[in-house]
Amino acid sequence: MTMSETGSLLQFPCDFPIKVVGVRSEGFAQQIVALVQVAMPDFRPETVEMRASQGGKYLSVTVTVTARSQVQLDALYQALTGHPGVKFVL
Repeated sequence: MTMSETGSLLQFPCDFPIKVVGVRSEGFAQQIVALVQVAMPDFRPETVEMRASQGGKYLSVTVTVTARSQVQLDALYQALTGHPGVKFVL
């Protein structure tokens, strides 16, 4: 794999899955989708996958976005990690 001119291993545009894990609460998944839609206007909500933790306390929400640049991905990560219910973003 070679690095692009921007220093990224990714070649843009590309489909990029992002997993967001947070405390399971009413509306959490919808709030995550809303944040993604702001950063990625062409986001397809049908790509969302959800899975509750074994104990039911946490929910992972996986979204697949079409990333157009590293800057766009970085902005999305910042928005997601800034959500008060999010524990981590992968």
